[in-house]
Parts: sequence; C-alpha cells; structure tokens
Amino acid sequence: MAWSYRRRVKIIPGVHLNFSKSGISTSIGVRGASLTLGKNGAYLNTGIPGTGLSYRQKLFNSDEPSFPSVPVDVYEEEGNENIVSADVQEITSQDMQGIKETIIAAHNQRIDLKNDLAKIKTSIFISRLSLVSSYIFIYGLIKKEIKDTIVATIKKKKATYLEVKEHFENCYVRLDIDFEPEIEQQYLNVVECFKKLSTSHKIWDVVSAHYQDRVAARSSASTLVRKREVKFGIKSIPDIKSKYESLWLGNANGADLYFYPNFIVMYASSKRFAVIGLDELYFSHSYVRFTETGIVPRDSNVIDWTWTKVNKNGAPDKRFKDNRQIPVVKYGEITLRTDTGLHEEYEFSNYEYTAAFGQAFGKYQNTIKDIGVMKF
Repeated sequence: MAWSYRRRVKIIPGVHLNFSKSGISTSIGVRGASLTLGKNGAYLNTGIPGTGLSYRQKLFNSDEPSFPSVPVDVYEEEGNENIVSADVQEITSQDMQGIKETIIAAHNQRIDLKNDLAKIKTSIFISRLSLVSSYIFIYGLIKKEIKDTIVATIKKKKATYLEVKEHFENCYVRLDIDFEPEIEQQYLNVVECFKKLSTSHKIWDVVSAHYQDRVAARSSASTLVRKREVKFGIKSIPDIKSKYESLWLGNANGADLYFYPNFIVMYASSKRFAVIGLDELYFSHSYVRFTETGIVPRDSNVIDWTWTKVNKNGAPDKRFKDNRQIPVVKYGEITLRTDTGLHEEYEFSNYEYTAAFGQAFGKYQNTIKDIGVMKF
C-alpha cells in the first residue's frame, strides 16, 4: 500500500499595526475577514470568497479616554507593601483577547506539528529497517519491486517531513507594523535607550517595601526594600516574530514582561500569559536615595554619606562602638502599573540610563495616547 500523510494546517493570522498621525489601527487577518480597530471605532471587514465583494460593519465607537500618566512613589508610602502583579491569567485586557487567542493558536499548532515530525521520523526509520531486512532475508533481491516500493515510500516520507518542518518553522504570529517615519524613530529610540539601560551593572526587581520608624531603628532610611537581581535584554516570546525588536524585562517573582510597539505580553509560560495594551500602562521613572550597606555598583553615583546607626539630626549614634559610615547612592527607578493588576518596580545602578529610557518611553507612549488607540 502506498504511504500517505495528510494534516490540515491552519493558517495563523498575522497581527497588523498601522501607526499614523491620524490614529493607530490594529487588525488580525483571517481568511475572508479581519477585525480593524482605529481611533473612531471598530469595524468588521468581511469578504465573500469567489465574488470579489466585501462589506464593512461598524461594531462600536471609541469613547474611552486615554489613561493619564500617574507617577507612583512607594518610598513615600507608610506601611508594608508586597510589590507583585496579580495572577497572570487574570490581567489580560478584555480588548486584547484577539491577540492572545492568536498566540495560543500558533503555539498549539506548533506542538501538533512537532509531534508529527517525530512520528514521520520514526516511520522513516522503520521503513529503512524494512529495506535492510529485505536484503538480509533475500526477498528484496528476488522481488525487485519490493525494494523499489520501500525506497519510493522512504522518499515520500522524507518529502513530507521537509514539508511539515517548513510549516513548523513558519508557525508563529507575524507582527507586521507600518510606522510613519516620526513615530518609527521614536520607537527605535526607545529600543536603543533600553539596550543601554540593560547594560546597567545592577538591575533589581523590587519585590517589597516596608516602612520603618527611623528613630526606633536608628537609621537614615524610612523604608526597607527587598529586591532581587534580574536581567533585561532584547528578546521575544517564541510565538511572535517581527522585524522590530521587542524589550524583555525579567521578573523575579512572576511572569517576565515583553514590550512590543502596541502591547505588553506578560509571559510565564505558553499556557500562562497575559496581553496588555500599552496605552493602559501607568509608567513613571524617577530616582531613589538608597542607603547602600553593600558594594556600590561601578556605574552608580554616591550623593551623600550617613552612618549605620544615626541620630535624628543625622549625627552618628555614639552608643554603638562599631558604627561605620556608609554611602547614600542615587539609583534609577521605574514603576509599571495597570488597572488590570500589573504592578512591578525596578531599580537600576545607572541613573543616567534610567532617565534616558524613561524620557524616550514616556514620549513614545504619549504619542500613542495623543493619536488615539483602540484595542481588541
């Protein structure tokens, strides 16, 4: 019997973003239809296959105001605060479900294709054993058509393997972006500033901040923070590909963050992730005076000095015999929040890089808000 293999491969729709001064539109392309969202509302564009006809239906208006930028400084708050985002399964923006479902579809199909590749590879191996056996037991030499049939089957399986492998390698969400030159330059500037920020000698994820009584603790610090070192870099989740680089922010106590031109993916795993509209983000950057009891990072600036044990007036508490002088360092700080439950704070040893990135990102985000963004 001739060998045959058939799998119905679904075409993964791409996500198309169009950035212009008149507005930002986002569409997910599927066969015969696409969902387009722009400054003035959402439209369903549907084509009738084979007729060349199509129609456009308005779904809803855009009456939602853009979110204001609200700086948050946890170091001025009293009490205890664990700085951690809500469960990643709960914070996807309702209007971003379309992108999330597309990512899931791409991932699930890639798993299926990977399993198919393994099965075909095993089948090729078995066919090769059959060919060898035909020679060992001579019947392949006596009946040449047996050998020819096995050889032809192996050839077909190899061709199928290459075809499935090609589908596997192209099974991802293609993020296509049309930028107006001015907006594109703003995003490229964000990426370049982020690359510099990621070279900071130390990057910390602040996981908690606790108020302390300075007088009772004999300390110059009003807040005790717990933080863990993390990494930043240029990286994308496996299910999305684009010619534009995305920003990766490591997370010490939750899902990592991936910044794309119009949305954020908070990614714990292929089954646990959230998609958040970039315009929903409350973003702020500033600096903190940090009483450093450890080694001062090589790219940090010491802006003051204090003592391990200090009086209310700033003088050293002489009751402590081994009271030593310690530096106060200027660190950069970035705060990320959304109404859906994202809450992350980072500190950086290089304040200058923090300020440059904060200014570049703030300008880009304000541009997006000014021209108007609608989401899925």
